[in-house]
Amino acid sequence: MSSMIQVKVDQLFLSNVGFAVLLRSENDERVLPIMIGAAEAQAIALCINEVEVPRPLTHDLFKSVIEELGATLKRTEVCGLKEGTFYARLVLDSRGVETDVDSRPSDAIAMALRFNAPIFVSEAVMNEAGRVISAEELSGGAIAGAGKEAGGKPRAKAGKKPTRREELHSLMQKAIAEERYEECARLRDEIAHIESPDDRRH
Repeated sequence: MSSMIQVKVDQLFLSNVGFAVLLRSENDERVLPIMIGAAEAQAIALCINEVEVPRPLTHDLFKSVIEELGATLKRTEVCGLKEGTFYARLVLDSRGVETDVDSRPSDAIAMALRFNAPIFVSEAVMNEAGRVISAEELSGGAIAGAGKEAGGKPRAKAGKKPTRREELHSLMQKAIAEERYEECARLRDEIAHIESPDDRRH
């Protein structure tokens, strides 16, 4: 196994291009920013905030299935980065036998939080994509270096009327702060519709 760095979930927030999770190294000041979907952001946020839901969601169900099969999640690893896409795996332990399961990082993080399992990042991945992020970047909502889709979008100039896209982003920020994730998903889809040339042709 390649050298691994243990990390913790530092922040979950809405950037100019979608939801992002920051994994902070326990060895230094670097963080690894990873863009994730709205559903995965909700799954992570519910666990971080210890919100109980009346019926099990997907990650809760998967946890129950793993436990019913007599296994547990030993750790999760963000193990690769290729062409701007992060790769991860779940390391399951079943009666002393380890099994690796391919996973998206967002799902791996959501599962690790539910099992209270450690999260690791490959040293090679952290060296390539990890960075020190300033408070100004976080408050601005634009995080560079989180893969192809993590570049910030230009913001409206002072005194200029915000565009519809900027208004939607502002609404999304309010919705995420209030943990209205279904509304976030709807707004995200509306933004994608505005920004997609293919959608405008239909």
